[in-house]
Amino acid sequence: MFELTADYYLRLKPLAYRDVPSLYRLIDTYRTDLSVYLPWVRKQTIQDTYAFVDFSIGQERRREGFQAGLFYMGALVGVIGYHKIDWENHKTSLGYWLAPPYQGKGLMTKAAQAMVDYAFFEYRLNRLEIRAATENWPSRKVAERLGFTYEGTLREAEWLGDRYVDHAVYGLIRREWLKRQDDQKRKDRHHDFFTQ
Repeated sequence: MFELTADYYLRLKPLAYRDVPSLYRLIDTYRTDLSVYLPWVRKQTIQDTYAFVDFSIGQERRREGFQAGLFYMGALVGVIGYHKIDWENHKTSLGYWLAPPYQGKGLMTKAAQAMVDYAFFEYRLNRLEIRAATENWPSRKVAERLGFTYEGTLREAEWLGDRYVDHAVYGLIRREWLKRQDDQKRKDRHHDFFTQ
């Protein structure tokens, strides 16, 4: 099993059966906060958590993507993953959530950046999407910080158990990511030159 390094303290590893107890504890502890935008959390059982991890293992085996646990200083703090990869059109979408105590620290942006790199450089995909409820600004900011383009709003795209919410749709194309990487390298070289 591989792992992605987002930074010194943050690792991404595909979910395994041994993660089920920790993942369920995390969901159960923060059920109220997480269920605002993740309606499945309200009724999540340990059996549901096991089934999700089992699905994720099968997803990776079928080369349809994977779901990774975010391990911050060794502790599981959230999940990020690809929805089913469309190999014919070389695209997928990215979904993620993070336990409330770890939000606002830049962890999800770093994790998403590692997943974008993996999608474009390892899987050689051409397009990534992120969709989030329009009022879910923390999720939307992750997409914006990574250079995703806001492409529009899907009206009443999701039922959250008590209301419909619109979805903001963000897209990123491989060539845009490569240009962003090149621009960053040039900026870093320029900065290094003038600070020596």
